[in-house]
Amino acid sequence: MVNYQLICDLKLITLPLNIVKLSFINHMKIAIASPAIPKNIHEGLLYLEKLVKDTAEEKAEIICFPESFLPGYPGMEYPIEDQSPESLKAALDKVRKIAAENAIVIIIPMDWHLPQGLVNLAFVVSKTGDVLGYQTKNQLDPSEDNIWVPGTERHIFEINGLKFGIAICHEGFRYPETVRWAARRGAHIVFHPHFAGSNTEGSTLTEWGAITNPYYEKAIMMRALENTIYFASSNYASEYPESASAIINPDGSCLVHEEYRRVGIIVADIDVNKATGYLANRLKPALYAE
Repeated sequence: MVNYQLICDLKLITLPLNIVKLSFINHMKIAIASPAIPKNIHEGLLYLEKLVKDTAEEKAEIICFPESFLPGYPGMEYPIEDQSPESLKAALDKVRKIAAENAIVIIIPMDWHLPQGLVNLAFVVSKTGDVLGYQTKNQLDPSEDNIWVPGTERHIFEINGLKFGIAICHEGFRYPETVRWAARRGAHIVFHPHFAGSNTEGSTLTEWGAITNPYYEKAIMMRALENTIYFASSNYASEYPESASAIINPDGSCLVHEEYRRVGIIVADIDVNKATGYLANRLKPALYAE
């Protein structure tokens, strides 16, 4: 278990590869959130609590939110004071309380202050409200170099026998090795919090995965297919989204996707036996040694 006091003190922590080990299951119901873009951290927490309660009603065990959901992705014009260490810690404490009240595992992407600077990360909060660890965004988009500092480590998490990794936005779209890393270490699914779209301008998409859509939805299909694992991608319900939240099967087909611009959750039953990692594990690293 991660020492929560270290996180409160904003110090770097070291995580073991396997965070929790409980009894093995063959199926797990998961939820992916598509919240509206919050105007401030308080509104973000209201959206989060509503969607977590919806998840509990569906009897799903895990819910994942989009990238940098608290306090909000930079450029969304949220109050700068929402990014203070004190505001972020208070928000994480509220998320922990919501997780415990609803007995739901929450993957909550946040900005966070570490000794090396402000990072983009996703906390994993257990159904009892414990912080199990976090995954930083290690591969930043070039436009983000002046916003965050990159992380340097990757981690595998395990809840009730379901192993998973987390690849944040740009990582899952343009750095497929971030997903393969998790698949080759036993992950059945990789969660992919991201932000693609705008509330002010853009195209109006109508058909998920259409050939004329931006490449994002095709990329998440490939991350699942090329590794033979599930891939679960969470985006905001913006006015002009460039992708919709979706859960992809290990064969690359779309299991379920959200409607564009709809605030809500999508829910799916994950069959762990289908997430074999077969193609990921056929990689021959020796062929690519430098």
